[in-house]
Amino acid sequence: MVAVDDVDLEHGLARVNGVKLHYVTAGDAGGPPLVLLHGWPQTWYEWREVIPDLAQEYTVIAPDLRGLGDSGTPRSGYDKDTVATDVRELVDHLGHDRVFLVGHDWGMATAYAYAAQYRDEVCALAVLDAGLPGINEEHKRQLWHTRFHSVPDLPEQLVAGRERLYLSWFFKEGAYDPSAIDADAREEYARCYSQPGGLRGGFEYYRAYDADAENNRHHAEDPLEIPVLALGGTESFGDLPIRDMQAVADDVDGEVVDRAGHWIPEERPEYLVDRVLSFFEAASSP
Repeated sequence: MVAVDDVDLEHGLARVNGVKLHYVTAGDAGGPPLVLLHGWPQTWYEWREVIPDLAQEYTVIAPDLRGLGDSGTPRSGYDKDTVATDVRELVDHLGHDRVFLVGHDWGMATAYAYAAQYRDEVCALAVLDAGLPGINEEHKRQLWHTRFHSVPDLPEQLVAGRERLYLSWFFKEGAYDPSAIDADAREEYARCYSQPGGLRGGFEYYRAYDADAENNRHHAEDPLEIPVLALGGTESFGDLPIRDMQAVADDVDGEVVDRAGHWIPEERPEYLVDRVLSFFEAASSP
């Protein structure tokens, strides 16, 4: 794999759809745009190991989603249709139209919302280890933190000042290999979620669950026709991402990733690069 230090990462800020977004770009400006959407409790930084190799063939765009990382934290707009529109306007701001999309965790739900709303603007979609609210519901309401984070105001008060401890629990429990998220990564994530509004921004993604479920059920009435790759970790969601995407898309390829938990981009970066590049190459073939 290409080392992180061997690729130029450019950081930028743009005001789109009423929110300030921080983003990172890398790669040949002539390559097709590839958008990477992170999840909770992470930021664009979760893609650091895969960006250098993806940037050899694509113009990579990795934003911090609304309310997360170094992006702005508005009071509202955390339903994934709105978050996806943020990203779509950022893509337009950067001079692109049709994109390849990869989404992990809440980035999966955001990527699906993007593809469902802007169908002519997505070439292919890859989603990683999460589920879609409103689809196969019985598997997701059981997650304790989904219920806890959905309670207004209380989680912020209980977690404030303990951000690193709290986030580290998820990195350990959700991993096949907890060492994949090293001390530097944990410090970066803790820095972002310790900023003013950082915890609330993250929890608002869960508080939008019911709105997301309603929107997803509506989108699912018209299944996606683009190629979709769905991957789940053996130690995490397993085949749920595949089953969820099969419920909302007609052309789904997928597999359960061996030796991986929830954090596939950090636990299995080489595998992910190879799988995504080959899938998108096949999706681009006549």
